[in-house]
Formats: sequence, C-alpha cells, structure tokens
Amino acid sequence: MDAMECLMGRQSTPAGLLVEPAPSDEEILTLLETAMRAPDHGAMRPWRFLLIRGDRRQDLGDIFASALAQREPEASPDEIEKARGKAVRAPLVLAVWADIVEDHPKVPPIEQVVATGAAVQNLLNALHVQGYAGILVTGAPCYDENVKAPLGLTPKDVLVGFLHIGTAKSTTPTKKRPNAADYLQTW
Repeated sequence: MDAMECLMGRQSTPAGLLVEPAPSDEEILTLLETAMRAPDHGAMRPWRFLLIRGDRRQDLGDIFASALAQREPEASPDEIEKARGKAVRAPLVLAVWADIVEDHPKVPPIEQVVATGAAVQNLLNALHVQGYAGILVTGAPCYDENVKAPLGLTPKDVLVGFLHIGTAKSTTPTKKRPNAADYLQTW
C-alpha cells in the first residue's frame, strides 16, 4: 500500500471496538517519534503524553466519575458509572495535552494547541500504518480542572483529549467523507 492509500484509509475506531493487543511501551516510543515531527512554530514542543494502561485506566475512570459528580451534582448513578467506564473501553489510553508557555513573544497558546493536535494526527496515522487503531476522545473531561489536576496538569495546560488505542476488534464500515472541493475556496 502506498502512503496516500494508507492515509486515505485511516479512520477512527470507536473505543468500544478496541481490544488487545495494544502497542508495547517500546512501540509507543517509536510511534511517538512521528508526533515529534509535527509542525511546531518556535520549536516549542508543547505536546505531552501520559500513558495509562492496566489498572491505571480504572483510576482514570474514578477521576472521570468524580469530576462528573462535581460538575453535575444532579447526575444519576448510571451516568456516573458510564463516565467511569469510558476510561476502560480500550487497552491503552494516552492523555494528551499542550504544556502552554504563556506570554511567549512569538507563539501564542493557540499555536501550541494546534501543534499538539498535529502531533496527535501524526500518531494516529502511525498507529494505522502499524496495524493498530485509535480514536481521540474529547468532551467535558478535557475542560474540567477536576480531571486535569489529578493527572498533574496545571490550569494553563490544555487537555487536548484522550487517545484510546488498541487493535480493532472488527472492521468498521468506511465512513462517507465529504467532497474536499466543497471546502476549498479560491481568492
């Protein structure tokens, strides 16, 4: 398969369809080398990754559940358990954030977040090349200090998402993609 065919074939796999094997720690380091090649104005290297596997995923689930209970005191026990379960839907989770350098004279925080997003995309492509699958999961936990703080992030850090990684349990239907020409304007 050539590079373009590979890139055109990558799509996210729902976290509930990700099973073992997940990449080993050694494989993750190799895969992260692709993230280090993301566009990065000022060579800030703002991206950070926290590897969470095994029982530590349950600890992450406890953080999600506790944060939801604090964020939404009216949340039902079922909703809290659902939040807890989101951390264990894949054998490996990488928390991804931008370690923001505030008041940088040339690189504003948005560029640091964009660079981190580009690093995630490179990593997703590399996972696909190696036969693994993944999905970047975002949502309310990414904006919740009650999730960020227990993971060691500071208020200035931007939690970009949780990358769920594993092997696709089954082939997911190819998603219909929009026509690229509909998104291109000429000036």
